[in-house]
Parts: sequence; structure tokens; C-alpha cells
Amino acid sequence: MRQRQTIVLCADDYGMSGGVSDAIEELIVHKRLSATGAMTGLPAWRRRGEGLRRLVAAHPADVGLHLTLTDQHPLTRALGLAVDGRLPSIGRLMRRAFAHTLPLDAVREELRAQLDAFEEVWGGPPDFIDGHQHVHVLPGVRTVVIEEMARRYTGAAFWLRSCHEPVAQARARGVGFGKALTIGTLGLGLEAQAARFGIPTNDSFRGLYDFSERPAYAEVFRRSLTGPGNRILVHCHPGHVDEELRALDPLLEPREREFAYLSSPECGEALDAAGMQLGRFRDIAPVPFRNAA
Repeated sequence: MRQRQTIVLCADDYGMSGGVSDAIEELIVHKRLSATGAMTGLPAWRRRGEGLRRLVAAHPADVGLHLTLTDQHPLTRALGLAVDGRLPSIGRLMRRAFAHTLPLDAVREELRAQLDAFEEVWGGPPDFIDGHQHVHVLPGVRTVVIEEMARRYTGAAFWLRSCHEPVAQARARGVGFGKALTIGTLGLGLEAQAARFGIPTNDSFRGLYDFSERPAYAEVFRRSLTGPGNRILVHCHPGHVDEELRALDPLLEPREREFAYLSSPECGEALDAAGMQLGRFRDIAPVPFRNAA
């Protein structure tokens, strides 16, 4: 019998709403997720984070910060970043990042506030950092994130999400290629920059698609299990749609479809057929404890 390969299956957006948080917790308990990123600037994190901490004590999973710099209300004044108390759209944030006009002091202040909010509930540092709408890979933002991780978490073990996938592998997967190419290009160089600070990253990023019903999510997931990689991360967005979510985000029905598939026997069968199992990042790569300089 061949040895199974361990991969990380990470749900974004924990704490966006009660329904999203419920779905993610259900999947962690049933071993259909091994990581989740928390949106600590939103009210549901304060309500739900302590319960999640108790849950993962019994059902181990990585829990990280899902850095949020778009669309929602910031925890800080976010001077020069937020407009009328709301963070910018992803399009505006990207344009400013590539024009090198982002107010990086405001980005740093908001990152620190979201990390503070994580630690206040969790009682310790996050296992990793990634970004809502992949904002953590943008020029300027990535430098702030990496420097803050290295400065703040001396003596802790953590990792950083890379959103890069080799072009040939993304094309061969045959789904979400345009998105993978765009996001992967935005994130070029992040792994090397993180490595200079001793921060490990995944070497394969999967699960991208256009959130439509064609192909079905079952096919998206199966294709995400194909191709080489030693530190594979598949990201997803399961959730139950509630009024809190409707008020915050336009991504609705795809969350229900993803939850339905991930909680089904078909998902387990796909993992078995691919010779894969879910695990934490420490199960697929060393996560070194950083020592003081």
C-alpha cells in the first residue's frame, strides 16, 4: 500500500459570520479541514473565537490570521487607506500597491490591531498569516507582513501562505487558470522574501476557480489534488448563508455548494483516490521556532 501524502486544506473567512463559522467548525470536527484563517476585525470573531480555541484543542487544526484590508470596517483609523470608515476595494488596493502609494504605516497599524484581536481571544500567536482576497502578497503589504511576523513572534512557530503555483501545473489542472496566473504573478518573490526571515511557506497553492457551477465544485476539488508538490495547500470558502453574511459579502451560494461537497462521502473518496490525507502544516514541513537575534 502506498503511503498517503499529507496536504493542508484551509478554509478562508472564519469569523465573517456565524453561518460561515458554523460550517468551518463542522468540517474541522469531521476532519474535512485542517486549517482556517480568521477575520479578527469582524464581530463574529469576538463571539466565536473562544469556542474555536476549545474545538481545535480536541480536533487539531491550524488557525491563522486572515488579514483583511478590503471592503470591511478597519479596527484602526487606517488613515490614507480607508475612505469614510471602510477599507478600499481589492481593485483600488492593488492599483495603489503597484503604484507604490499605499500608506504602509496605516497597513502596519491595521495588521497589528488584527493580530492583537487574534491574541486577545486566542491567548497566543496565530499558526500562520494569509490575506482576504490574497492581499498579503501585494507589494508593500507583503514586506509589512513578513517584517511584523519576524519582529513580533520571536520564539514562536508559524508559516505564511504563498499563492504561487508554477504556470505549467496551473494550466494542466484545467480550472481557474486565469485566476491562478494573476494571483501567482502578484505573489512572485514572496517565498524568497519570507525565507530570508526564516519563515516557511507552502510550495503549491490550489483551489482557485471562478465560483460558478461549471465545472461543479466536486471537479474543482478533484483537480486540486493533481500535480506535484511537497507542501500543498488547497484553499476553500465553505459556509452557511445567513443574514450576517448577506450584509457583509456577495459570495453566498458557492459557500453552500463547497460545504455540501466537503462534508459529503464523495470528498473523502476523492482524497482516498488521490492517495492524500489532511494534516497541519507542521505535518508537511518543518515549522522552526524563531530565536531572538
